[in-house]
Amino acid sequence: MRDKPAKSPYPTPATYINAQSAITGLRGRDLFSTLRNVAMQGLKHPVYTARHALALGGQLGRVILGDTPHQPHPHDSRFSDPTWSHNPLYRRGLQAYLSWQHQVRNWIDDCGLSEDDRSRAQFIFALLNDALAPTNSLLNPLAVKELFNSGGTSVVKGLSHMLDDFMHNNGLPSQTTKDAFEIGRTLAVTPGAVVFRNELLELIQYKPMSEKQYARPLLIVPPQINKFYIFDLSPTNSFVQYALKNGLQTFIISWRNPDVRHREWGLSSYVEAAEQAMNVCRAITGAREVNLMGACAGGLTIAALQGHLQAKRQMRRVSSASYLVSLLDSQIESPATLFIDEQTLEAAKRRSYQRGVLDGRDMAKVFAWMRPNDLIWSYWVNNYLLGKAPPPFDILYWNNDSTRLPAALHGDLLDFFKHNPLTHPGGLEVCGTPIDLQKVTVDSFSVAGINDHITPWDVVYRSTLLLGGERRFLLSNSGHVQSILNPPGNSKANYVENGKLSSDPRAWYYDAKRTDGSWWPSWLDWIQERSGAQRETLTALGTQNYPPMEAAPGTYVRVR
Repeated sequence: MRDKPAKSPYPTPATYINAQSAITGLRGRDLFSTLRNVAMQGLKHPVYTARHALALGGQLGRVILGDTPHQPHPHDSRFSDPTWSHNPLYRRGLQAYLSWQHQVRNWIDDCGLSEDDRSRAQFIFALLNDALAPTNSLLNPLAVKELFNSGGTSVVKGLSHMLDDFMHNNGLPSQTTKDAFEIGRTLAVTPGAVVFRNELLELIQYKPMSEKQYARPLLIVPPQINKFYIFDLSPTNSFVQYALKNGLQTFIISWRNPDVRHREWGLSSYVEAAEQAMNVCRAITGAREVNLMGACAGGLTIAALQGHLQAKRQMRRVSSASYLVSLLDSQIESPATLFIDEQTLEAAKRRSYQRGVLDGRDMAKVFAWMRPNDLIWSYWVNNYLLGKAPPPFDILYWNNDSTRLPAALHGDLLDFFKHNPLTHPGGLEVCGTPIDLQKVTVDSFSVAGINDHITPWDVVYRSTLLLGGERRFLLSNSGHVQSILNPPGNSKANYVENGKLSSDPRAWYYDAKRTDGSWWPSWLDWIQERSGAQRETLTALGTQNYPPMEAAPGTYVRVR
């Protein structure tokens, strides 16, 4: 059934750390500078500080007498243990913590800072308050119970896990068991072969899984920031297998994990390599046109490729383009972006050029701080306080299988966020050609995630408006990764859509209709209409000019 989306109000896009912050990084000096400004402001206005201190003292007095003036957020699972509500001591401790949080937020709002400084301060204090949560100490009732149940071995195991993470996981708690998966055996197992390789990529062609197949192939371009097998994690959630079983000739790019030797690879290098891969797809299948799909930074790559082809008057090679959680409009408003200025951008460029690459582990740290309670502190409790190993989880294994960015591409992405070049014709130049997305008139299908912290959905929506041609936009009820990995059969999945793309995402959302289930079937109907005629399946991979080489998933995906 289709109906209106819930009228809770317009869904607020993610407001914390995002893709721009992860690419740029957050400098410790900027964070400490904000803390210093807040402290100085408090000293300049002692009356406000005293008023909030007295208010906090009054609330703590009520807490000691047994009052419960605050309730945890209903979606905050940290305090779900009954001990926090039934034990008098723990109940008072929780109320004291919530009172402190409440009063700190009010104090920052009233201390006279500018709006930007206030946003920065709230951002930092939110991170600090999460870190200081009573659940993160050995007094956590779950940790106390485990201590007695294990006879003290939970503490020993927790210290062992902490030391191992300090030595081998960049100082962050491990999110999954590292030896539970193996690429090519438990992940990325769809049969296929590498049919083309150059310095930047391997092109994988997959074996058909249908009696008939469509003439025009699908080429998937994953982000350079992660490895490609998010599209082929396991047979139950493999996007690749879904496409194959429904008659689509499917190819995917596996980017090489660059090192210092590849520091000069920029966006133009990746666009040229993707164009080569597209032409190989055409040669192998005999199709004149290719359907492109790009995810995250891969979406930027295929948009730049199409702009380049349009400038060369060769757009006839592309039948359609699908964009998954991709930013083409790079203007993101969040507290974290307030820490980014000219000096920060230049420092980030300088660091990566000195090293030759931006290490994926550095980006992983910033990504983890997007949702610290989910991605850091929950594992802190599980791994260190309870002494348990993190559960095996294929998505988190993929997420931690990080890659590097060459310095030149990192610099191009920094300039992309700084100048927002695709919002005006000729603002971005790739491979010597100016890009004008309004002249890219192939049909497009865009997907965003309502809970996406990396590429906020309203920015993805604005990105869709930059494209020419017939445009379709869907909003999934998922986050960044789950918006891509969204197989049919999930009872909790749904998406909203409104065929009329207004300039205001709020207006679009208000009139959107909800559909239960995955967006994959809707996309499939759309892409099949643009994939040409059906024909008998050709089971052989490659051609005489492009013979099969290594079996999928290839060699580049294994490079650490």
